[in-house]
Amino acid sequence: MQDRNFYKSVLDFITDESFQRWVREKEDLSNWEEWTLENTERAKLVAEARQWILAMRVDEESVSNQETQEALFLTWSKIRKSNSSSRITRLFQANIFRAAAAVLVIGLVTAGIYTKFSFSETNVTPLNQYVVQGDSNGLIEQINNTDKPQLITLSDASSILLQPKSKLSYPKNFKGSDRKVYLSGEAFFEISKDPNKPFMVYANETVTKVFGTSFRIVAYSNQPRVEVLVRTGKVKVSGIQKSLANASNEVTLYPNQAARFERKNQVFEKILDLTRDESLLQSAKSIERLNFEFRDIPVSQIFATIEQAYLVSIDFPMEKLKECYLTTSLIDEPLPEKLKIICASLGNNTRYEMNGNQIKIISNGCK
Repeated sequence: MQDRNFYKSVLDFITDESFQRWVREKEDLSNWEEWTLENTERAKLVAEARQWILAMRVDEESVSNQETQEALFLTWSKIRKSNSSSRITRLFQANIFRAAAAVLVIGLVTAGIYTKFSFSETNVTPLNQYVVQGDSNGLIEQINNTDKPQLITLSDASSILLQPKSKLSYPKNFKGSDRKVYLSGEAFFEISKDPNKPFMVYANETVTKVFGTSFRIVAYSNQPRVEVLVRTGKVKVSGIQKSLANASNEVTLYPNQAARFERKNQVFEKILDLTRDESLLQSAKSIERLNFEFRDIPVSQIFATIEQAYLVSIDFPMEKLKECYLTTSLIDEPLPEKLKIICASLGNNTRYEMNGNQIKIISNGCK
Protein backbone atom coordinates (compact mmCIF):
# COMPACT_ATOMS: atom_id res chain seq x y z
CA MET A 1 0.00 0.00 0.00
CA GLN A 2 1.30 3.41 -0.91
CA ASP A 3 2.36 5.97 1.68
CA ARG A 4 -0.73 7.92 2.77
CA ASN A 5 1.20 11.17 2.32
CA PHE A 6 0.75 10.57 -1.41
CA TYR A 7 -3.01 9.94 -1.28
CA LYS A 8 -4.67 12.16 -3.88
CA SER A 9 -8.23 10.79 -4.16
CA VAL A 10 -11.10 9.59 -1.98
CA LEU A 11 -10.50 6.07 -3.29
CA ASP A 12 -7.04 6.01 -1.74
CA PHE A 13 -8.53 6.64 1.69
CA ILE A 14 -11.57 4.39 1.64
CA THR A 15 -9.57 1.38 0.44
CA ASP A 16 -7.13 1.83 3.32
CA GLU A 17 -8.09 -0.69 6.06
CA SER A 18 -6.61 1.36 8.90
CA PHE A 19 -8.57 4.42 7.72
CA GLN A 20 -11.75 2.31 7.67
CA ARG A 21 -11.13 1.14 11.25
CA TRP A 22 -10.51 4.71 12.40
CA VAL A 23 -13.81 5.94 10.97
CA ARG A 24 -16.01 2.95 11.76
CA GLU A 25 -14.52 1.59 15.00
CA LYS A 26 -12.74 4.70 16.41
CA GLU A 27 -9.50 2.68 16.30
CA ASP A 28 -6.69 5.14 15.63
CA LEU A 29 -3.53 3.04 15.83
CA SER A 30 -2.14 4.84 12.79
CA ASN A 31 -2.75 8.32 14.28
CA TRP A 32 -5.14 9.42 11.53
CA GLU A 33 -6.50 12.26 13.66
CA GLU A 34 -3.07 13.78 14.26
CA TRP A 35 -2.00 13.22 10.64
CA THR A 36 -5.11 14.97 9.31
CA LEU A 37 -4.52 18.02 11.48
CA GLU A 38 -0.99 18.48 10.16
CA ASN A 39 -2.19 19.78 6.79
CA THR A 40 -5.40 21.73 6.16
CA GLU A 41 -5.39 20.68 2.47
CA ARG A 42 -6.15 17.12 3.58
CA ALA A 43 -9.39 18.11 5.30
CA LYS A 44 -11.54 18.02 2.16
CA LEU A 45 -10.51 14.51 1.05
CA VAL A 46 -10.59 13.09 4.58
CA ALA A 47 -14.07 14.52 5.22
CA GLU A 48 -15.41 13.16 1.93
CA ALA A 49 -13.89 9.71 2.43
CA ARG A 50 -15.21 9.59 5.98
CA GLN A 51 -18.78 10.32 4.85
CA TRP A 52 -18.53 7.59 2.21
CA ILE A 53 -17.54 5.00 4.80
CA LEU A 54 -20.23 6.07 7.27
CA ALA A 55 -22.87 5.97 4.56
CA MET A 56 -21.77 2.49 3.49
CA ARG A 57 -22.20 0.83 6.89
CA VAL A 58 -24.28 -2.26 6.04
CA ASP A 59 -24.14 -6.03 6.35
CA GLU A 60 -22.32 -7.15 3.21
CA GLU A 61 -24.10 -10.56 3.26
CA SER A 62 -27.48 -8.92 2.68
CA VAL A 63 -27.16 -9.38 -1.10
CA SER A 64 -25.16 -11.80 -3.21
CA ASN A 65 -21.59 -11.10 -4.23
CA GLN A 66 -22.55 -11.19 -7.93
CA GLU A 67 -25.33 -8.65 -7.40
CA THR A 68 -23.17 -6.29 -5.39
CA GLN A 69 -20.30 -6.37 -7.85
CA GLU A 70 -22.56 -5.82 -10.88
CA ALA A 71 -24.53 -3.06 -9.14
CA LEU A 72 -21.35 -1.40 -7.98
CA PHE A 73 -19.78 -1.43 -11.43
CA LEU A 74 -22.80 0.11 -13.13
CA THR A 75 -23.39 2.66 -10.39
CA TRP A 76 -19.81 3.71 -9.80
CA SER A 77 -19.28 4.33 -13.50
CA LYS A 78 -22.06 6.94 -13.33
CA ILE A 79 -20.77 8.52 -10.13
CA ARG A 80 -17.12 8.91 -11.00
CA LYS A 81 -15.24 8.10 -14.21
CA SER A 82 -12.07 6.13 -13.72
CA ASN A 83 -9.30 5.79 -16.30
CA SER A 84 -7.58 2.91 -14.56
CA SER A 85 -8.96 -0.60 -15.06
CA SER A 86 -6.58 -1.89 -12.39
CA ARG A 87 -8.12 0.57 -9.91
CA ILE A 88 -11.63 -0.78 -10.62
CA THR A 89 -10.41 -4.35 -10.14
CA ARG A 90 -8.97 -3.36 -6.76
CA LEU A 91 -12.28 -1.75 -5.78
CA PHE A 92 -14.19 -4.99 -6.29
CA GLN A 93 -11.80 -6.71 -3.92
CA ALA A 94 -12.42 -4.22 -1.13
CA ASN A 95 -15.13 -5.05 1.41
CA ILE A 96 -16.06 -1.41 1.75
CA PHE A 97 -17.24 -1.26 -1.87
CA ARG A 98 -19.25 -4.46 -1.58
CA ALA A 99 -21.00 -2.69 1.26
CA ALA A 100 -21.55 0.37 -0.91
CA ALA A 101 -23.30 -1.67 -3.56
CA ALA A 102 -25.39 -3.39 -0.91
CA VAL A 103 -26.58 -0.02 0.35
CA LEU A 104 -27.68 0.98 -3.13
CA VAL A 105 -29.42 -2.31 -3.87
CA ILE A 106 -31.27 -2.42 -0.55
CA GLY A 107 -32.34 1.22 -0.79
CA LEU A 108 -33.69 0.81 -4.30
CA VAL A 109 -35.48 -2.46 -3.54
CA THR A 110 -37.22 -0.76 -0.62
CA ALA A 111 -38.33 2.08 -2.87
CA GLY A 112 -39.70 -0.41 -5.38
CA ILE A 113 -37.61 0.87 -8.27
CA TYR A 114 -34.78 -1.70 -8.46
CA THR A 115 -34.48 -3.91 -11.52
CA LYS A 116 -31.65 -6.44 -11.37
CA PHE A 117 -28.39 -5.00 -12.75
CA SER A 118 -30.20 -1.93 -14.12
CA PHE A 119 -29.53 1.59 -12.80
CA SER A 120 -30.49 4.99 -14.16
CA GLU A 121 -28.90 8.35 -13.35
CA THR A 122 -31.63 9.06 -10.80
CA ASN A 123 -30.88 5.78 -9.00
CA VAL A 124 -27.50 7.01 -7.79
CA THR A 125 -28.65 10.42 -6.57
CA PRO A 126 -29.43 9.39 -2.93
CA LEU A 127 -25.88 8.19 -2.39
CA ASN A 128 -24.38 11.33 -3.89
CA GLN A 129 -26.33 13.44 -1.41
CA TYR A 130 -24.27 12.00 1.44
CA VAL A 131 -20.86 12.51 -0.08
CA VAL A 132 -19.16 15.67 1.14
CA GLN A 133 -18.44 17.82 -1.88
CA GLY A 134 -15.22 19.78 -1.97
CA ASP A 135 -15.33 23.56 -2.34
CA SER A 136 -13.50 24.96 -5.36
CA ASN A 137 -11.46 27.21 -3.06
CA GLY A 138 -10.68 24.39 -0.64
CA LEU A 139 -11.53 24.27 3.05
CA ILE A 140 -10.13 26.36 5.86
CA GLU A 141 -9.62 24.29 8.99
CA GLN A 142 -9.40 26.12 12.29
CA ILE A 143 -8.19 24.14 15.29
CA ASN A 144 -8.52 25.44 18.84
CA ASN A 145 -5.47 24.23 20.74
CA THR A 146 -5.89 26.87 23.46
CA ASP A 147 -7.76 26.61 26.77
CA LYS A 148 -10.33 29.26 25.77
CA PRO A 149 -13.08 29.44 23.12
CA GLN A 150 -12.13 30.99 19.78
CA LEU A 151 -14.41 33.27 17.80
CA ILE A 152 -14.81 32.50 14.10
CA THR A 153 -16.67 34.80 11.70
CA LEU A 154 -17.71 33.20 8.40
CA SER A 155 -18.11 34.88 5.03
CA ASP A 156 -21.90 35.07 5.48
CA ALA A 157 -21.43 36.95 8.81
CA SER A 158 -22.37 33.90 10.89
CA SER A 159 -20.41 33.69 14.15
CA ILE A 160 -19.13 30.57 15.87
CA LEU A 161 -17.55 30.05 19.28
CA LEU A 162 -15.21 27.07 18.88
CA GLN A 163 -14.40 25.35 22.17
CA PRO A 164 -10.94 24.03 23.14
CA LYS A 165 -9.82 20.74 21.56
CA SER A 166 -12.22 21.30 18.67
CA LYS A 167 -11.86 21.99 14.97
CA LEU A 168 -14.07 23.52 12.31
CA SER A 169 -13.63 23.13 8.54
CA TYR A 170 -15.36 25.67 6.30
CA PRO A 171 -14.98 27.28 2.87
CA LYS A 172 -13.55 30.75 2.47
CA ASN A 173 -16.73 31.72 0.62
CA PHE A 174 -19.99 29.81 0.45
CA LYS A 175 -21.03 28.84 -3.06
CA GLY A 176 -23.98 26.95 -4.44
CA SER A 177 -27.39 26.40 -2.89
CA ASP A 178 -26.30 25.72 0.70
CA ARG A 179 -23.68 26.54 3.34
CA LYS A 180 -21.74 23.52 4.67
CA VAL A 181 -19.25 23.31 7.53
CA TYR A 182 -17.69 20.35 9.34
CA LEU A 183 -17.26 20.13 13.12
CA SER A 184 -15.27 17.84 15.35
CA GLY A 185 -15.65 18.81 19.00
CA GLU A 186 -17.91 21.50 20.43
CA ALA A 187 -19.11 24.86 19.15
CA PHE A 188 -21.90 27.41 19.58
CA PHE A 189 -23.37 28.66 16.30
CA GLU A 190 -25.21 31.90 15.52
CA ILE A 191 -26.24 31.68 11.90
CA SER A 192 -27.10 34.62 9.68
CA LYS A 193 -30.56 34.37 8.17
CA ASP A 194 -30.89 33.24 4.55
CA PRO A 195 -34.13 31.37 3.76
CA ASN A 196 -32.81 30.46 0.31
CA LYS A 197 -29.54 28.97 1.50
CA PRO A 198 -29.68 26.50 4.40
CA PHE A 199 -26.72 26.20 6.78
CA MET A 200 -25.61 22.62 7.40
CA VAL A 201 -23.23 21.34 10.08
CA TYR A 202 -21.75 17.86 9.56
CA ALA A 203 -20.64 16.40 12.89
CA ASN A 204 -19.75 12.71 13.22
CA GLU A 205 -22.77 10.79 11.87
CA THR A 206 -25.21 13.73 12.01
CA VAL A 207 -26.23 16.69 9.87
CA THR A 208 -27.79 19.76 11.50
CA LYS A 209 -29.75 21.98 9.12
CA VAL A 210 -30.88 25.56 9.82
CA PHE A 211 -31.66 28.77 7.97
CA GLY A 212 -30.83 31.27 10.71
CA THR A 213 -30.78 30.48 14.42
CA SER A 214 -28.51 29.77 17.40
CA PHE A 215 -27.57 26.38 18.78
CA ARG A 216 -24.76 24.32 20.30
CA ILE A 217 -23.33 21.05 19.00
CA VAL A 218 -21.16 18.66 21.02
CA ALA A 219 -19.60 16.03 18.74
CA TYR A 220 -16.21 14.74 19.86
CA SER A 221 -14.81 11.85 17.83
CA ASN A 222 -13.99 9.82 20.97
CA GLN A 223 -17.42 10.19 22.61
CA PRO A 224 -20.39 7.83 22.05
CA ARG A 225 -23.02 10.48 21.35
CA VAL A 226 -23.69 13.79 19.63
CA GLU A 227 -25.68 16.51 21.41
CA VAL A 228 -27.52 19.41 19.76
CA LEU A 229 -29.06 22.15 21.93
CA VAL A 230 -31.21 24.93 20.51
CA ARG A 231 -31.29 28.40 22.01
CA THR A 232 -33.34 30.24 19.36
CA GLY A 233 -35.07 29.36 16.13
CA LYS A 234 -35.72 25.95 14.56
CA VAL A 235 -33.20 23.17 13.92
CA LYS A 236 -33.51 19.87 12.09
CA VAL A 237 -31.00 17.13 12.98
CA SER A 238 -30.66 14.01 10.83
CA GLY A 239 -28.63 10.85 10.94
CA ILE A 240 -26.22 10.70 8.01
CA GLN A 241 -27.73 7.39 6.86
CA LYS A 242 -31.34 8.58 6.85
CA SER A 243 -31.92 8.58 3.09
CA LEU A 244 -29.87 5.47 2.46
CA ALA A 245 -31.81 3.42 5.00
CA ASN A 246 -35.14 4.90 3.87
CA ALA A 247 -35.99 5.51 7.53
CA SER A 248 -37.24 8.44 9.53
CA ASN A 249 -34.09 9.16 11.51
CA GLU A 250 -34.34 12.85 12.29
CA VAL A 251 -35.71 15.25 14.87
CA THR A 252 -36.92 18.84 14.73
CA LEU A 253 -35.96 21.05 17.66
CA TYR A 254 -37.26 24.39 18.90
CA PRO A 255 -35.90 26.84 21.53
CA ASN A 256 -34.84 25.20 24.81
CA GLN A 257 -35.02 21.72 23.30
CA ALA A 258 -32.18 19.31 22.62
CA ALA A 259 -31.38 15.94 21.09
CA ARG A 260 -28.87 13.23 21.89
CA PHE A 261 -27.77 10.97 19.06
CA GLU A 262 -26.38 7.56 20.04
CA ARG A 263 -23.70 6.88 17.46
CA LYS A 264 -23.61 3.12 17.96
CA ASN A 265 -27.35 2.53 17.59
CA GLN A 266 -27.98 5.52 15.25
CA VAL A 267 -31.02 6.66 17.26
CA PHE A 268 -32.15 10.01 18.70
CA GLU A 269 -33.36 10.94 22.15
CA LYS A 270 -35.33 14.20 22.16
CA ILE A 271 -35.27 16.44 25.25
CA LEU A 272 -38.31 18.71 25.28
CA ASP A 273 -37.29 20.78 28.32
CA LEU A 274 -33.63 21.62 28.90
CA THR A 275 -34.37 22.84 32.45
CA ARG A 276 -35.10 19.26 33.49
CA ASP A 277 -31.81 17.84 32.24
CA GLU A 278 -29.11 18.56 34.81
CA SER A 279 -26.13 17.62 32.63
CA LEU A 280 -27.25 19.90 29.80
CA LEU A 281 -27.87 22.77 32.20
CA GLN A 282 -24.42 22.44 33.74
CA SER A 283 -22.73 22.37 30.34
CA ALA A 284 -24.37 25.62 29.16
CA LYS A 285 -21.90 28.40 28.36
CA SER A 286 -22.24 32.10 29.17
CA ILE A 287 -23.48 32.96 25.70
CA GLU A 288 -26.42 30.60 26.19
CA ARG A 289 -27.38 32.03 29.59
CA LEU A 290 -27.15 35.75 28.93
CA ASN A 291 -30.14 37.87 27.93
CA PHE A 292 -29.74 40.04 24.83
CA GLU A 293 -32.95 42.00 25.29
CA PHE A 294 -31.99 45.54 26.35
CA ARG A 295 -34.38 48.26 27.51
CA ASP A 296 -32.91 51.68 28.21
CA ILE A 297 -29.52 50.18 29.09
CA PRO A 298 -26.18 52.07 29.00
CA VAL A 299 -24.27 51.09 25.88
CA SER A 300 -21.23 50.38 28.06
CA GLN A 301 -23.25 47.64 29.81
CA ILE A 302 -24.31 46.18 26.47
CA PHE A 303 -20.66 46.00 25.43
CA ALA A 304 -19.83 44.30 28.75
CA THR A 305 -22.51 41.67 28.08
CA ILE A 306 -21.08 41.00 24.61
CA GLU A 307 -17.57 40.71 26.05
CA GLN A 308 -18.79 38.16 28.58
CA ALA A 309 -20.73 36.15 26.02
CA TYR A 310 -18.11 35.97 23.27
CA LEU A 311 -14.95 36.33 25.35
CA VAL A 312 -13.88 39.30 23.25
CA SER A 313 -12.38 42.66 24.17
CA ILE A 314 -14.22 45.82 23.09
CA ASP A 315 -12.40 49.14 22.96
CA PHE A 316 -14.79 52.11 22.78
CA PRO A 317 -14.66 55.87 23.56
CA MET A 318 -16.12 55.82 27.08
CA GLU A 319 -16.37 59.58 27.46
CA LYS A 320 -18.25 60.04 24.20
CA LEU A 321 -20.65 57.17 24.92
CA LYS A 322 -21.14 57.52 28.68
CA GLU A 323 -24.55 59.17 28.27
CA CYS A 324 -25.76 56.78 25.59
CA TYR A 325 -28.60 54.38 26.40
CA LEU A 326 -30.18 51.85 24.04
CA THR A 327 -33.39 49.85 23.79
CA THR A 328 -32.88 47.02 21.36
CA SER A 329 -33.14 43.25 20.86
CA LEU A 330 -29.99 41.39 19.84
CA ILE A 331 -31.46 37.92 20.26
CA ASP A 332 -30.85 35.40 17.48
CA GLU A 333 -28.24 37.58 15.79
CA PRO A 334 -24.60 36.68 15.01
CA LEU A 335 -21.97 38.91 16.59
CA PRO A 336 -21.32 41.02 13.45
CA GLU A 337 -25.04 41.76 13.17
CA LYS A 338 -25.23 42.67 16.86
CA LEU A 339 -22.45 45.21 16.37
CA LYS A 340 -24.12 46.61 13.23
CA ILE A 341 -27.39 47.14 15.10
CA ILE A 342 -25.63 48.91 17.98
CA CYS A 343 -23.65 51.18 15.64
CA ALA A 344 -26.74 52.03 13.59
CA SER A 345 -28.65 52.86 16.79
CA LEU A 346 -25.89 55.14 18.04
CA GLY A 347 -25.55 56.86 14.66
CA ASN A 348 -23.18 59.83 14.41
CA ASN A 349 -20.82 57.93 12.09
CA THR A 350 -20.42 55.08 14.57
CA ARG A 351 -18.76 51.97 13.17
CA TYR A 352 -16.78 48.98 14.35
CA GLU A 353 -13.60 47.14 13.38
CA MET A 354 -12.98 43.52 14.33
CA ASN A 355 -9.68 41.67 14.37
CA GLY A 356 -10.09 38.20 15.86
CA ASN A 357 -11.21 38.63 19.45
CA GLN A 358 -10.41 42.37 19.46
CA ILE A 359 -13.21 44.81 18.60
CA LYS A 360 -12.85 48.57 18.29
CA ILE A 361 -15.78 50.99 18.23
CA ILE A 362 -15.24 54.31 16.47
CA SER A 363 -17.86 56.91 17.39
CA ASN A 364 -18.46 60.63 17.98
CA GLY A 365 -21.16 59.85 20.52
CA CYS A 366 -24.85 59.01 20.23
CA LYS A 367 -27.44 60.97 18.26
